[in-house]
Amino acid sequence: MYLGMSLNIQQVQKLVMTPELKQSIQILQYNYQELNQFINEQVLINPVIEVSNIQEGEFDKTSNSEKVKTKENDIDWKEYFKDYDDISYRQINYSREKEDVSFEQFVSTDTTLTEHLLFQLQFLLLKDKHKGIGKYIIESLDENGYLNMMTSDIAKFFLESEETIENILAVIQTFDPLGVGARDLKECLLIQIKQREVEDEMVSVIVSKYLNEVAENKIMNISKSLEISTHRVQENIDFIKTLEPKPGRIFSSNRDTKYITPDVTVEKIDDEYVILVNDTTAPRLSVSPYYKRMLLSEEKNSKASQFLNGKLDSAMWLIKSIEQRRQTIFNVVKTIVNYQIDFFENGRKCLKPLTLKQIADEVGVHESTVSRAVNGKYMQSPMGVFEIKFFFNSGVSDDEGKGIAAESMKSMIREMIHNEDRSKPISDQIIANELKKQGINISRRTVAKYRDEMKIASSSKRKRF
Repeated sequence: MYLGMSLNIQQVQKLVMTPELKQSIQILQYNYQELNQFINEQVLINPVIEVSNIQEGEFDKTSNSEKVKTKENDIDWKEYFKDYDDISYRQINYSREKEDVSFEQFVSTDTTLTEHLLFQLQFLLLKDKHKGIGKYIIESLDENGYLNMMTSDIAKFFLESEETIENILAVIQTFDPLGVGARDLKECLLIQIKQREVEDEMVSVIVSKYLNEVAENKIMNISKSLEISTHRVQENIDFIKTLEPKPGRIFSSNRDTKYITPDVTVEKIDDEYVILVNDTTAPRLSVSPYYKRMLLSEEKNSKASQFLNGKLDSAMWLIKSIEQRRQTIFNVVKTIVNYQIDFFENGRKCLKPLTLKQIADEVGVHESTVSRAVNGKYMQSPMGVFEIKFFFNSGVSDDEGKGIAAESMKSMIREMIHNEDRSKPISDQIIANELKKQGINISRRTVAKYRDEMKIASSSKRKRF
């Protein structure tokens, strides 16, 4: 056997993750807000990148010299020097009229739960020390209005008796909103029942002793234990469900409204769906002509030329990556719309099962590219605003072998439960049997899984007497 060292030329294909390729993949993952933030950061880092405020389709035909001349001609010099004396050019003092105050100058702020309770506390005829204890209790409440501290700990901290702390807490529990200052759900509901002066004493008894049975809808057990009719128990439970279990959530500290800016808009124009990628308000990037001229004037091997070449390559790659991101999202969404055309025409019942592989094969890209293109992005359509991942879901098959998406199944199950007789609610097995009659092969466990995902209670908890 011959052993030796030799040189051979071999051609091998390898995918090297360059910084530019990593940046391109990262840009594809960004949603609308993240992309704008990233562009603003790159504008600060790279001096070659220039932001153009002119929108697409608009042209600025006026040259810079004409703009300067026009600006100079627009200046009214007589108006400019009217406040100066002709001899000494001293400024003439004049009195400015007081501007009218408008309500637009004021910024409104929502009242928090703590501020609302402290406002009520200041009108109580209490000693300063007791008011301090009340303020401490109010500031210790959580965002739902519950007190998670022991009154014994508060008593030790202020060197007061526990009875005094309980009395101050009882006063705070009379504040608006009803139920605030409670230590658990049972106490919260009892406070509201007391403040509303409910005549039927069985309501308080049910809350005090049978709250778990109320949650499980075990009306027969409550009726037998209290020796009252099921109708009366049902009425009391209906009233209990009208009470507020989290009294503090109505205030501004808990109303964190989150707005969504859709990345893609789908509009129906003349029986055709048109796809618009939301990049119209994003800053338009271009290469600064100033640095282009500087690059031409510099020597090729100089440090300034090398620096500008690197920044120019980075700017061109960024612009190319943003355009590639827009085109990829457009192609993916267009394929989704074509595949789910029945959904956009007839609603959720017509949603079909769809996988990343199906879209990837149709577009001609890898599954990971499709995943990055739809992750965290939203679509605005005539049917509403949806996360693009909403259109990718599994499903079951019917007798003809066609797939039915899980979301379509949920819509059918929800409609069947909505139309049921509440005195005799249908079980998961009955729902499965009804769907099988329609040619949909689905098991009872699958029906139960979909029902739980929709947060719909079981048939025993939906029953009414």
